Amino acid sequence: MARTHSKTSHNTPTPQVPESLARNASVSHRNGPTYEQIARRAYELFVARGGGHGQHEQDWAQAERELKLGR
Repeated sequence: MARTHSKTSHNTPTPQVPESLARNASVSHRNGPTYEQIARRAYELFVARGGGHGQHEQDWAQAERELKLGR
């Protein structure tokens, strides 16, 4: 008798991203940086400028640009 394998569904929650950031973060995992890489770099930029709030979209866009260019 042949065994059948059922696919297991992992219910991992998807991180919530503001819509404006999600639009800017539409990168392919094969061709560009991952969400985690962009988020990490954006946080580094946030800290480097003193942790001032209100510029998260600029930090995200800059992080994405830098990573796409291989900086």
